[in-house]
Amino acid sequence: MLENDIEKALCKRVKELGGKCEKFVSVNNRAVPDRLVTLPRGNISFVECKAPGKKPTKLQEKDHRERRALGVKVFVIDNLEAANAFSG
Repeated sequence: MLENDIEKALCKRVKELGGKCEKFVSVNNRAVPDRLVTLPRGNISFVECKAPGKKPTKLQEKDHRERRALGVKVFVIDNLEAANAFSG
């Protein structure tokens, strides 16, 4: 299974929840999470998708910590079950 398969499942799940699952890219920061998820009632989070068994890089972990310290939800999803169960 590839990271791309998990991203597709996540996007499908978010759509089922009535939300948007957008690819997130920052020109000067390669460590940003893969997806910006917007759900109803202003529920916004970032999601880093990984292939099964893969972990975020040190730089990604740092970015996640900084975002969480700002009160932002950041999820790391590395399997289809978690993607299919995502609720923000």
